[in-house]
Amino acid sequence: MFNSAKRIRISLSLILALLLTLSLALPALAGEAETYGPVASEDLKVGLILIGSKDDGFSGAHYRGMEEMKQHFGLKDEQVLYKFEVNDKDPAATESALRELVDVGCQIVFGNSWGYMNTMEELADEYPEVVFSHCSGYKNNGRNFNNYFGRIYQGRYLSGIAAGLKTQSNKIGYVAAWDENAEVNGGINAFALGVQSVNPEAVVYVKYISSWYDPTLEKQAAVALLTLDCDVIAQHVDTTMPQIAAEEAGKFGVGYNADMTVAAPNAHLTAPIWNWSVIYIDQVQKILDGKWTAENYYWGMPEGLIDISPLSGNVAEGTAEKIEEARALILSGSWDVFTGPLYNNQGEQVLAEGETLSDADITSGLMTNLHIQGVEVK
Repeated sequence: MFNSAKRIRISLSLILALLLTLSLALPALAGEAETYGPVASEDLKVGLILIGSKDDGFSGAHYRGMEEMKQHFGLKDEQVLYKFEVNDKDPAATESALRELVDVGCQIVFGNSWGYMNTMEELADEYPEVVFSHCSGYKNNGRNFNNYFGRIYQGRYLSGIAAGLKTQSNKIGYVAAWDENAEVNGGINAFALGVQSVNPEAVVYVKYISSWYDPTLEKQAAVALLTLDCDVIAQHVDTTMPQIAAEEAGKFGVGYNADMTVAAPNAHLTAPIWNWSVIYIDQVQKILDGKWTAENYYWGMPEGLIDISPLSGNVAEGTAEKIEEARALILSGSWDVFTGPLYNNQGEQVLAEGETLSDADITSGLMTNLHIQGVEVK
């Protein structure tokens, strides 16, 4: 009996000693994050692959953000490299563009479309010395591959206030890209909540076009919504065609990605916009300092990533005041857009009073197939 107990104590001591040795020998097992850099600013090279051109909505916002980063650090043109119109449905084209940026010495490479995610993940394994940072996905390898996106739904909520106060028919159209997409449906729902906060009688009618960028389909969908007596047209697509359709019909619109007043001066109210420079500056600074780690970014209005474009002269009286009230709540951190009670458009409660949706539900869970009360798909 004594010998058995002694053997057990000796075995436990050996195990504890072994664990201590392993923890000292393998710091990664103790939770230390791998860092990248430092890099001298004159040696830095940054790459960005984009699904569109520098003149379209979404890619244009990324291009402007990257140019602001370049100016912030005083980088030369040859230190910030772009690959435009890289088809995210073509893994070979994505891979080729990424490899070209790695081959010319980029220490960090960004990609701005969901469809780049898997290819970037694979190349991150192949090039462990290079940082790959992907926009709008969800993957992270814990080493040199992370994800960045933002709470654009906060801007959509504010723009919904402008639409809700402007409509006379209480019918608002929304040209959307993809069904069964959490980002798209989250934006629709946030916009509708903004509308309802100032106009509970208004209904948001949605048409999906199954494309991020298709000028013809975008305008056709907007025209179809206008024939339903919608007098404000909002959008989650990348061209100004929905705003142009609204202008031609003598109605009003809420754009996306940029101030679209130039395209539709008599129609445009405002637009949810991105300021991607805040994320690009933050990540590049960490590369320069040798402090970059594979953390995901999901920033919003408080961090300066999300806002709306300046209100045009087309907005209804009192719009600015109502928007600023909502903005102050969001910036305070005491409230966010998806706070219950929340009901789907079948009248079923999906969020209890006072509860808030988790980020997981907003980015990939419940929101993927949710349309709230007051939203109808046409």
